[in-house]
Amino acid sequence: MKKITISLVERYCSITKEALEKVKINTYDKNSIKMAEELLKLSRCYFEDSEYFLKKGDLVDAFAAINYAHAFLDCGALLKLFDVSDNRLFMVDKE
Repeated sequence: MKKITISLVERYCSITKEALEKVKINTYDKNSIKMAEELLKLSRCYFEDSEYFLKKGDLVDAFAAINYAHAFLDCGALLKLFDVSDNRLFMVDKE
């Protein structure tokens, strides 16, 4: 069974941080923009939570929070609310 380690959480945080830096909203519809902004806000909040838990040494909550953070990004990508093409960082098909 795999263990949650500091290096594992840091690796996931690094990937999510890179994804947050690259993500762009891909819509002009007012309601869709609002949804995209909410997903980004949630992702950033959970990313910050993960960093907080990591600093406290709480690896389980840090790991859970970073997975939530990235899941919100993947939701936006799958719903085409975000302009993304990097399938290493986002859940999207190769183009």
